[in-house]
Amino acid sequence: MGIMDEDAAAGPPQYIIGQDLSTFSVEELKRTIALLREEIARVEQELSSKDSTKAAAEALFRRG
Repeated sequence: MGIMDEDAAAGPPQYIIGQDLSTFSVEELKRTIALLREEIARVEQELSSKDSTKAAAEALFRRG
């Protein structure tokens, strides 16, 4: 088992979109918000990367 596997197994369960939040403590809610913000940034970065790749490909094909 790698370090990431051990961290995942030792930590609280992953947040699932739409799950009941009433059982979360204030600290768990804050931690979940931080994790979701990090995930949003990661997804936005991937989207930006794909948009750049698409724009470059379109520019290449317009030349020909």
